[in-house]
Amino acid sequence: MGQVPLKSQVSRRKVLATAAGAAAALGAAGLPVLQTAKPAIGEAKLHAEPLIPARNRGIILYSVRDRITAAPDGSGVPYGFERVLARIAELGYQEVEFAGYTQHESILGRQITPAEIRKILDDNGLVANGTHTTINAATFQQQLDIAETLGMQNIGTGSDPTGSAYQADWDAAATLWNDLGAQAQARGLRLYTHNHDGAYAFLLDAGPLDANGRPTRSSGIRKLEYFMARTDPANVFFELDVFWAYVAQYKYKTYVDSAGRTRTDIFDPILTVANRTRRFPLFHAKDGDRNLSDGNGYTMTPLGEGDINFQQFFETIGSPGFHHANWEMDTAPGGAANPGQSLAYAGLSYDNMSALTVYRR
Repeated sequence: MGQVPLKSQVSRRKVLATAAGAAAALGAAGLPVLQTAKPAIGEAKLHAEPLIPARNRGIILYSVRDRITAAPDGSGVPYGFERVLARIAELGYQEVEFAGYTQHESILGRQITPAEIRKILDDNGLVANGTHTTINAATFQQQLDIAETLGMQNIGTGSDPTGSAYQADWDAAATLWNDLGAQAQARGLRLYTHNHDGAYAFLLDAGPLDANGRPTRSSGIRKLEYFMARTDPANVFFELDVFWAYVAQYKYKTYVDSAGRTRTDIFDPILTVANRTRRFPLFHAKDGDRNLSDGNGYTMTPLGEGDINFQQFFETIGSPGFHHANWEMDTAPGGAANPGQSLAYAGLSYDNMSALTVYRR
């Protein structure tokens, strides 16, 4: 079987470092900047707690999609739902988020059913905490049926509610999502959307109109934050992809206001969540190395091997029992040359997620 070179377990600098700039911003906003370093010997009555409770540590199966969809290949690496989910449970994960419900048909001689997947989850002590599926009015009740079979509390999508830059399209998306969110709540589920970086770009809602009658400038409102304000907090929820949020911070710093002046506004992923923490039941704990030669400003890495400050993020947003962290790395699969890479990265990332610790009195 192919081998993947792994770095040593994440250093204390990576896990416990608190960015001074972030701490200053959080303090200025009146949010807590908590104890992140190991207390000095003799410091009174401090005890360590995991920053992400074990029961809330998950993985989106997109990270190991190569092994979920693989045919038996003689590599010795698990393949298909039964074997891959068993391995995920062995690594320590207690939750999974789905990214499709199919595997290679050669495994069973047919496609697996949601009921069969549910049995595999139950047999391995795993809980389905959500899914990335297609969200539209035509198929929504069918998707809710599958979610109920799999025992989910949340149903969502990996796509933004709309890719548009214009207010009217976000208004239409909000109307649809308010309706679908109410349908989900009636069946005991929460509807959520997952962001990419473009969702936190600026809405075009001001200034001169183009040839099609659309605004060409911005009031400074970000697209997904406009959507948040237009949707019912009781029915529409969010999964913050931490990596893409920091990419948005890097990419979307300025806008042109209605008078044609360039304005600066720095997006802060921590404050975005902390100011509405109960609207974010799920997160993608996706890490990245700072890389200014990359157009995104970051290159994806296993969790804990990059430069995103997950310690500061998760300890500040509050409500640790409410938040569920799903590890994701879009680039985890190693292909035919290294079929074991995605599961190896899953193990390393679980260990580093578990190492996130906060000290409390």
